[in-house]
Amino acid sequence: MDPATTSEPLQNDCEPESSSVWSRWPSWRPTSMSLLKTVESKILACIQNDLWARFVTLPNQDRIWTLTLTNKMVRKPAEQAPKTPLVMVHGFGGGVGLWIRNLDALSRSRPVYAFDLLGFGRSSRPPFPSDAAKAEEQFISSIEQWRQSVGLENMILLGHSLGGYLATSYAIQYPSRVSHLVLVDPWGFPERPKPQPQPQDTEGQGPEPVKRSIPRWVKAVAGVVSLFNPLAVIRAAGPWGPGLVNRFRPDFKRKFEDLFDDDTMTQYIYHCNAQTPSGEVGFRAMSESLGWAKTPMLHRVHLLPPAMPVTMVYGAQSWVDSSSGDSMVQIRGQAHTRVVLINGASHHVYADQPEEFNRVVENICKTVD
Repeated sequence: MDPATTSEPLQNDCEPESSSVWSRWPSWRPTSMSLLKTVESKILACIQNDLWARFVTLPNQDRIWTLTLTNKMVRKPAEQAPKTPLVMVHGFGGGVGLWIRNLDALSRSRPVYAFDLLGFGRSSRPPFPSDAAKAEEQFISSIEQWRQSVGLENMILLGHSLGGYLATSYAIQYPSRVSHLVLVDPWGFPERPKPQPQPQDTEGQGPEPVKRSIPRWVKAVAGVVSLFNPLAVIRAAGPWGPGLVNRFRPDFKRKFEDLFDDDTMTQYIYHCNAQTPSGEVGFRAMSESLGWAKTPMLHRVHLLPPAMPVTMVYGAQSWVDSSSGDSMVQIRGQAHTRVVLINGASHHVYADQPEEFNRVVENICKTVD
């Protein structure tokens, strides 16, 4: 890892939530940026390829925590054109550490960049406006400034969940920079359905169709999202916060259990989200409720260049409805839009079925160069 990662100044270990009653007890939450750095370092130690981890400073002095991976075993001839880099954007409440099952495999043939979105993970946590359009623009502006600072001309842009929503918005605004748009179980595409009246008599109509149930952790967060920032419950739980993450997200431990036999991944999720809320404030501004965007992306995808290739990758068992992918095909046409379902995967497709996910993404990348 680059020396810069050990010499960067640490942010305030227990910076309180603004206007929070807990600000009088800074030790109430057992978290700090230092602890997040420590647990993330344990995760990144699994990487075999060349890794450069550093903060990229934007013109406004916000810092974006960034990983760059290259294959140390491959030395290409000088005359060979470099491959288009893959840029990976995580979802709500995530960070670069969640890509640990994918980074080595996907960087075998081309550079891979992963960064913590502004307001998440180890990146800067500035204030976000309460207006949906302005909050979205703050995210998109930070991504473009990051691209300029890193010096990328073109990229294969991959986004998961919230990252998929933002990647699409970015591609609409800066289409010349995106060689292929890859959306993994993207959030915020469909319009919120209007409530349907319940039939008075269902006798003789046959059984109701089986629907994928929304996980209880989603319902739990949805219960507070209209009143508080979405992850306020983790911070309000104080010293019980880590146990709360373990209780509501035991799947994260299972997804990575062959890499870590302890609570490394749930600790990572906890420390990513127990810090001062920032990106989640922006997310709340963009949300009607946890599952729906105030500005559904399906209303805007016609603004993507018709020739821009788009691939939507869904987990076949995800609570995110893949019908948005079918709608995308109808809106854009089949020539440059494709939908892929990965069996045995839920919302976190990249961690549930990493080998198949990596194969799908690698094949997408090969279509670019």
